[in-house]
Amino acid sequence: MKKYFQLTTSEDGTTADLDIYGDICARWWDDDVMSASKLSKMLDELGDVSQINVHINSYGGEVAEGLAIYSALRRHKARVRTTCDGFACSIASVIFMAGDERLMSDASLLMIHNAWTSAIGVNAADLRKLADDMDTITSASKSAYMARVSITEDELTDLMDAETWIGPSDAVDMGFATEIETFESGDKASQGARDALMALVMESVEHRSAAKDDDDDPDDTDDGDGTDDNGDDSGTDGGNSDSDDDEGDGDGADGTEPDDEPEDPEKDPDKKQAFAGGIAAFASIFAN
Repeated sequence: MKKYFQLTTSEDGTTADLDIYGDICARWWDDDVMSASKLSKMLDELGDVSQINVHINSYGGEVAEGLAIYSALRRHKARVRTTCDGFACSIASVIFMAGDERLMSDASLLMIHNAWTSAIGVNAADLRKLADDMDTITSASKSAYMARVSITEDELTDLMDAETWIGPSDAVDMGFATEIETFESGDKASQGARDALMALVMESVEHRSAAKDDDDDPDDTDDGDGTDDNGDDSGTDGGNSDSDDDEGDGDGADGTEPDDEPEDPEKDPDKKQAFAGGIAAFASIFAN
């Protein structure tokens, strides 16, 4: 059974896979919780692995634990590749920086901010000192970021002060990540109705536009004497037919108003099929 935190090695012993899928804290009684001491011991037991793949999905946790895990991974002789599978928030984003390669899933986020704490039963002098201590603790995380990023320290400080969420593209641009991991869609079943709906809408628009163009084109109408309505030798006045039909003041050849409505899709097998496809697409949306 797969745990939220686990370290496994390949059959040939050359590659290790580390999953950090949970809080980063020192709860020794909980096997599913990540801890620096637990990881350090397991890394020592890996032997001569050449690569460690670290997959992260964590809201963060204790700064001391996270910094120790970051250092343990940086110190290991194996090449480290970290991947943010979902969230790498707070101190988990610092662990993410331990990778020689740092991959963001195309649906993942980093979050960086200054260190947090709480205080009870202390005086003003203690609180002032605590604020200074928090700045010092935050600087340790800054050092880990600055070892990798391409932005200035002032820019990094602004991002941490603002408690910033960072998407894959921005992470690569600023140097937090080295690349974005994408996945091929393949030919598997899909529940996305967008393409089908857009195809139906565009077909309907094109059909209506074609029908309107046919009705508005003067070259396609005949006034009954063998010439076009806009011809100079048609014997017409102002484009109206010189006929005895008092009711023939329409734009059509037979004196009637043209039909601006598109053909009934029920009368056209192709349109009927497209219409049915659109209904099926809508049904797929509401079924989910």
